[in-house]
Amino acid sequence: MKELLLYFCIGLLCGGCARDPHTGEPTPGDTTLVVYAPAVVKKSVSKKVFAHLMPWFESKHTNQPTGAWGQHWTMANQNPDLTDASGRRQIASHYYPLIGPYASADPNVIEYQLLLMKFSGIDGVFIDWPGTTQLYDYPRNAENAGKIIAMLGKAGLAYSIVYEDQNINIAYNKGVFTDKIAAARKDMEYLQTNYFGASNYEKVDGRPLLLVFGPQTFAAENDWRAIFSTLPVKPCFFTLWGASSKAGATAAGTFAWINPDNTGSLQNFYGNNYQGLKIGSAYPGFNTYYAAGGWGGPNFVINASGTGNFLSTLDLALQSNVHYIQLPTWNDYGEGTMIEPTIEFGYSLLTALQQRLGVNYHQPELELVNRLYALRTGHAGDAPVQRQLDQAFYYLVSLNVSKASDLLKSIN
Repeated sequence: MKELLLYFCIGLLCGGCARDPHTGEPTPGDTTLVVYAPAVVKKSVSKKVFAHLMPWFESKHTNQPTGAWGQHWTMANQNPDLTDASGRRQIASHYYPLIGPYASADPNVIEYQLLLMKFSGIDGVFIDWPGTTQLYDYPRNAENAGKIIAMLGKAGLAYSIVYEDQNINIAYNKGVFTDKIAAARKDMEYLQTNYFGASNYEKVDGRPLLLVFGPQTFAAENDWRAIFSTLPVKPCFFTLWGASSKAGATAAGTFAWINPDNTGSLQNFYGNNYQGLKIGSAYPGFNTYYAAGGWGGPNFVINASGTGNFLSTLDLALQSNVHYIQLPTWNDYGEGTMIEPTIEFGYSLLTALQQRLGVNYHQPELELVNRLYALRTGHAGDAPVQRQLDQAFYYLVSLNVSKASDLLKSIN
C-alpha cells in the first residue's frame, strides 16, 4: 500500500472524520477521503503497451446545443433513441458497449475506462487528437481529450498524442484558414503548452512522443521542420507505417496499424530493414459499419475468431524487437476494432491481454471496475455515496483491491 498523500475532511469541521486508531483507515460512517498515490501494475513483459483511444463519442445530453446523439453513434442513419426488445439502443456498430453507448467526456466513463486499462496491464493511451481547428466536432473532441488526459495521472497512466493532420487540409478546403503550416504550428504550440511537459506524457530520450495518423496533409520534410520550428524540444515523431518518407529526417520512427492482409503486413513490418524505431500493433479484428451506416470508408473484414486474432497479432508484437505496442483500438466501434468490454466479447479481450502480459489480475478485478461504474450512475446526485465511491477509486488505483471490494459491497 502506498503512503497516503493527503486527507480531505468533508463535513462541518471534520466532525465525522472518525478513523481506526490502529490502521488509520476510515471507519464506517467516516466522511474522510483518503487519497492514495497510484501504484504500478507489475507485468512479466517489459514492452510498453498503449491503447489507441477515441475521444469522439457524444450522448444527446453532452452534445449541446443540438441535443442529438453524436455522429459516431449514429453515422448517417442510426437512431440510439430506438431500442430493441433487449433494451439495446440502435447504434452504428456491429458491437455494443457493455455499459451502453456513452459520452467520452463523462467522468464516470473515463474512470471506468482508465481503471479497466490499468488492471489489464496497459501502460497508457495514445489519444486521437483533432488539433485546435474550429470546424465540425473537432473542438468538442479536443475538449473531451483534455478531460481524459486530466484523469490519466490520477490513475497512474501515461499518454501520447496521435495527431490528425488530415483535419488541417479539410479545414483549409473549407476556408477556415489560408496557411496550413501556421495552423499546424499552432497545434504544436498548443501541445507544447498543455501536454508535452506533463510528467506522465510519454517521452523517448527526453523528447515527447508524438504520432501522426499519416501524414495526410504534409508530405515533405521541410513542412514538418517548419511545423516543429518553434518547439524548444523537437518531438520524437512517428508516422504511420509506409509514410515515413513524407516526414524525412524529422521522423524518428513509424507505427503499425491494420491492413486487409492482417498478419502478413505485420510480419513484413517487424522483419523489414527500416532503420528507425517501430511501434507494433495488436488488434481483435476489423469489421466496419460504414456501408450499413451510410458512410464511406474501408469495408474489408478481418474476423476476430473470438480472441484468436487479437492473440495472434499480440504474440507477433511481443516476439518482435519493438519497445512499444499499440492496441488499435480501445473503442473505435465504427470500425469494429474495440477491445473494451462489449456484449459480444465480454471481458475476454482484456483477460487475454492480462494473461499475455503476465499481470496478476483477472476478470474479477474488471468486474469490480464495472460495479464501481454501475454505482456511480445508479447513485448520481447522492453526495455521501459518491464520496464513498471516490474512496473506492483511490483504493483501486493504489491496487488495494480487497478494500475497494469490501467498500463497494457495502453500498446497495
